[in-house]
Amino acid sequence: MPKSLRRLAALIRKEAIQAVRDRRTLVLSLTMPVIVLFFLGYAVSLSVEHIPTAVADMSLDGRSREFIDALTVSGYFDVERYVETEEEVIRAIDRGQAQAGLVIPPDFAAQVERGEGQVLLLLDGSQQFTVQFGYSAALNIAQAHAVKLLTAKAGQMGFAAMGELPITTAMRVRYNPNMDAMLFLIPVLAGLLMQIMSFNLTALSVVREREIGTTEQLLVTPARPLELMVSKVVPSLVLSTVSMSIVVLLGVYWFRVPFQGNVWHFATLSLVFTVSSLGLGLLVSTVVSTQKGAQQVSSLIMLLTIMLTGFVFPQSTMIPIARAIGSLMPLTYFARIVRAIYTRGVSITSVRTDAVILVLYSVGIVVLAAVSFKKRLD
Repeated sequence: MPKSLRRLAALIRKEAIQAVRDRRTLVLSLTMPVIVLFFLGYAVSLSVEHIPTAVADMSLDGRSREFIDALTVSGYFDVERYVETEEEVIRAIDRGQAQAGLVIPPDFAAQVERGEGQVLLLLDGSQQFTVQFGYSAALNIAQAHAVKLLTAKAGQMGFAAMGELPITTAMRVRYNPNMDAMLFLIPVLAGLLMQIMSFNLTALSVVREREIGTTEQLLVTPARPLELMVSKVVPSLVLSTVSMSIVVLLGVYWFRVPFQGNVWHFATLSLVFTVSSLGLGLLVSTVVSTQKGAQQVSSLIMLLTIMLTGFVFPQSTMIPIARAIGSLMPLTYFARIVRAIYTRGVSITSVRTDAVILVLYSVGIVVLAAVSFKKRLD
C-alpha cells in the first residue's frame, strides 16, 4: 500500500476511535436530528386555519347569520366572541384576543337585496401568514357566498340559466393533491438537519483538537493537510449517513410522506450533499480558533440556510444579493434535488445541473479547506 494511503488509513482510524469514545457527541448526533424532526414536523405548519375571530354583527338577521356560518364552516375562521361595535373588534385584536375581526353593517340584508352588500374584515397585520391566508380565504368565501345568493335569486325569478357561470376553473394539484404541508417540509427538512449536523461535526471537532493541543501532535507527523481533511470527513460522513437514513425512514413510515423516486439516485446525491456540508464545516474550522466562535458561525449559517436557500421562502422572490448568498449554501442545490427525486419522482438527469454543481462544490470546498489549513499552519 502506498505511504499516502497508509497515512490516510491511520488518520481515519484515529478519527473513528475518537468519535466512538466521545459517547455524548455520538448520541447527540444520532438523536438530535430525530428530536428536531418531530418538533418541527408536528409544530410547524405553513397553512393557517381556525383563526380566532371577533364579530360585530349589527344587522342580526338571516343574511348576516348566513355569511357568518359560511366563514365558520370553511374551517379558516373560528368565531370566539361577539361584540357590539367596530371599536370593540379592534380592541380585541389589540389585546391579542382575536387575530381577525368581522364587522357587518346594520342594513346588511337590504344591501344584499340591492346587490350592494359589504362587510369589513379586519386582520392582525403583525401575523404575516394570518394576513395572507385570512385575506385569500375571506375573499374566496365571500365570492362563493355571493354566487350562491345570485343563483338562488335567479331561481326564484325563474331564470335558472342565470345561475350558471360563463367560465369555470378546474384545479388539479400534482404530487401533493391534499396540499399537505408535511409533503413540502419533511424532504427538505431532512437536508437542513443533515447540513447543520454535518457542519457541527467537523467544525467543532477540528476546533476542539486545536484547543486541547492535539493539532500540534499531528504537525510532527508526515500527514499532509488534504489527508487530514479527508480523515475528518470519512467518520463524520458515516455518522451523517446513518442519521440521514433514520430521518428519511421516519419521514416515510411515521409521517407518511411517500418516497416517489429512485432510492439509489437519492442516496448518491445525499452522500455528495453530506460531503459538501462537512467540507463547509472544515473550511470554517480553519478560520475560527475557539468552539464558541464555531458555534456562533454555525448559528449564522443555520439562519442563512433557513432564510435564503428556498427551504421555506422561494428564491425567485429574493433580491440578487440574497440569492447570491444563498448559492453559497449546499442546501440551495440539494433542496431542488430532494423535492424533484423524493416528491416528484423524477430521474437524476432532470436534476443534473444541481447535481453537477453539488459535486463541484463538494470537491472544491474540501480542497479549499485543506489549502486554508496549510496556510494557517505556515
